[in-house]
Amino acid sequence: MSFLNHNGRTICYRLLGDSEKPLLVLAHPLGMTQGVWDDMLPALLGKFRVLAWDLPGHGASSAWPEGAGKITPDDLAQEALTLAQVAGAKAFHFTGTSIGGVIGQQLVSEYSDNLISATLTNTGAIIGTVEAWNLRASNVRGKGLAAMAGEIVPRWFGPAACKEQTALLDGWKVIMGRGDDHSYALLCEMLGKADFREKLKDRNVPILLLGGSEDAATPPESLKALAQFSHSPDPLILEGIGHVPSIECPALLADLLLKHLG
Repeated sequence: MSFLNHNGRTICYRLLGDSEKPLLVLAHPLGMTQGVWDDMLPALLGKFRVLAWDLPGHGASSAWPEGAGKITPDDLAQEALTLAQVAGAKAFHFTGTSIGGVIGQQLVSEYSDNLISATLTNTGAIIGTVEAWNLRASNVRGKGLAAMAGEIVPRWFGPAACKEQTALLDGWKVIMGRGDDHSYALLCEMLGKADFREKLKDRNVPILLLGGSEDAATPPESLKALAQFSHSPDPLILEGIGHVPSIECPALLADLLLKHLG
């Protein structure tokens, strides 16, 4: 792992692979860490230099400072751009899941010159409702992530994974419970406000959209709507998969990604 001081915070990131290869930047879902990509790295590093990082208050990245105001999609996009500069890349491929896909939409809409391609999985131009996200933010502030992880984590995975891989769920409950409540709540509020429906029409970045048939948070309809808003091909929907395909089917996701970028 490596660390970077950025706008008064410490960002934890990993930069792996040959510097002569094109850069692929990976953004993880809310409540998780850059570890969601680990099982894909052997396949990806054959073709790319890979950069992944932990979002504010997640993993080993420091929390969003008290009194620093709200978190915006542009704040997170700036983290990606800054890290790409550290890697020496003027332009890069981007892959993001869930809130990572929101970061990708911000990059597509405002920083397309920095992108070679964008792969957005299990996300949407809007995700959920303002009311639902504000309620979760309030609950996190009141109860804490450790108390809520048991309720939230099972929603990330499809029925087969929930039934057959109980240790997987238990492990991610531990990881989520160690996150920073304040940062997580701010990110919830950000997601409630994020709306890219009118921001992606004139994009000039090739976009691949993927989702899971069993994803309750961002169901296939969310990806289909995003395809229309961004004038992208219809999304690929992975049968039996939930919200985090990089964990449930890493080999398949890596294969689809390499074919798209190859």
